[in-house]
Amino acid sequence: MEHQALVIALIGLLGIGAQWIAWRTGWPAIALMLVAGVLAGPVTGLIVPERTFGELLEPLVSIAVALILFEGGLSLNFRELRRTDGAVTRLLFLGVPIGWVLGSLALYYAAGLVWPVAILFAGILVVTGPTVVLPLLRQSNIAARPRAILKWEAIVNDPVGALCGVVTYEYLRRAGEGGTLATVVMSLIAARVVAGLIGWIAARAIGWAFPRGHVPEYLKAPVLLVAVVSVFVGSNLVQQETGLLAVTVMGVALANMRLDSLRDIHPFKENITVLLISGVFVLMSAKLDFAVLQRFEWRFVAFLAAMLFLVRPATVLLSLLFTRVPWNERLLIAWIAPRGIVAVAISGLFALRLDRLGYGDGAILVTLSFALVVATIVAHGFSIGPVARLLGVTGARESGLLIVGGTPWSLQLASQLRQLDVPVTIADTSWQRLAPARHAGVPTYHGEILSEATEDRLDMSQFQVLAATTDNEAYNALVCNEFAPEIGRDNVYQLGSGADDEEDARALPPSLRGRALFASGHGVEEIVERDRQGWTFRKTRLTERFDADAVRADLPDEAEMLLLLRKNGSLRFFSHASRPTPQPGDTIISYVPPGGGRHAAGATA
Repeated sequence: MEHQALVIALIGLLGIGAQWIAWRTGWPAIALMLVAGVLAGPVTGLIVPERTFGELLEPLVSIAVALILFEGGLSLNFRELRRTDGAVTRLLFLGVPIGWVLGSLALYYAAGLVWPVAILFAGILVVTGPTVVLPLLRQSNIAARPRAILKWEAIVNDPVGALCGVVTYEYLRRAGEGGTLATVVMSLIAARVVAGLIGWIAARAIGWAFPRGHVPEYLKAPVLLVAVVSVFVGSNLVQQETGLLAVTVMGVALANMRLDSLRDIHPFKENITVLLISGVFVLMSAKLDFAVLQRFEWRFVAFLAAMLFLVRPATVLLSLLFTRVPWNERLLIAWIAPRGIVAVAISGLFALRLDRLGYGDGAILVTLSFALVVATIVAHGFSIGPVARLLGVTGARESGLLIVGGTPWSLQLASQLRQLDVPVTIADTSWQRLAPARHAGVPTYHGEILSEATEDRLDMSQFQVLAATTDNEAYNALVCNEFAPEIGRDNVYQLGSGADDEEDARALPPSLRGRALFASGHGVEEIVERDRQGWTFRKTRLTERFDADAVRADLPDEAEMLLLLRKNGSLRFFSHASRPTPQPGDTIISYVPPGGGRHAAGATA
């Protein structure tokens, strides 16, 4: 038992460690997790999944994948689907058949498999999967529409691959018993309809119970997890391989009910998904056997080339013909199609079943799937950034700043940042308060930032930093608390309380507030008064000779440093909780009194 505990701890350490290294270096997390699993498994033998988990390995991985798919389904809002201009629907109803046919041809003519095995394996390969696509999208800087298309395709199509494989296998199994393709398809369609109903009914039950208080807050997340596992297992009892469809339907249905309870447990389910993706990837990578490489033949290289450069591009480009999706976005989607380690596990399962049916080529499936996983992870993981930049399909290059509150002070700050080519948007509920910003050419958002309609009208992915600067401290805290899980608690700021009285300062606990703008925590009233006195912003670019200490010495005693713009475009505010370390090439924006400061060499006002 101690050995199993050590293995579980090592899997977590390797998986999360790979994710952290990916965050620090910008390398693709899926590639690092693959390397970590291979090193811990077949190379060193530290992790041997079959020996550690035995017969529990397959159900554990299956349940983990089901939870990942459910969490992915919770992020699929139909409003986002409408912004894809029908691309996801076409990739589902046209792309899957086209990819299945073209993949079968590649497996038959390039890899040399017999037709039954080629058709079955091609059905498994029509999908990408959230275990590989979601980590890839999390690290890449892709525009909103292609990002949404790739995410929807990975989650919605994932159960379809299992369906295609099961249809082929059941036909092969029943062919000797006199079964026809029509009977097999009809029975499986009926099973899928039942699975979809199970997922939908479970979602409706959750949607009815949670808002009415039938489940206490502390039990909502556990109840949801148990419900997902129960739906997955129950659907598989009706028909094997239908559980993934059931939990996906359940997640999508819940996502579009707009339940406030789900917003409260969003950080929890997101953290669980990161842990599961990391664990499954490392575990299945460690399960790989180098003996499969001994079966690798040079003709398989032709198959890999056909899948990367012919099958996927042709599938996407044919499916998206006559749509409003621009050609550069189509080309990016046509290139990105990484396969996950779970495909290796599914291929291994069907390989055993095919062997029992007398198809010898089934043993080659594991070799081909392993080779395709490695090839697509390396090719797509390391190239998605350069390809997106080459095609002009990237999001904002610099860290965008969202300022909530149309005040003279926020307009002055936004204008200063615009001169430095930093993307800035000011949001406010008052059209009149936004008028000066519009006249100054600063992008604005008119509406309640906390409203659900904001999800449709404002792409929050373009903002990496938020500053709440309205004249209501409680509202500023509410805004920061709302967007902290999405943007990051270290990246949400607000004007400080400025309270002299200790009781007033404790009115809003720090856990409910954003980080205070200015190290001294100036409050709204102080900022309004200083703005009335004519205080202004001053920008200073640092050099080797003119560093941060020189900037501080050049400023009046009452002036303060507010913001650090790094040379890579990222933003960091000087706050009560953190003081970023400036480097040569960075720019410091300070808030100074009228006529304050001496301009030294190397500084620019």
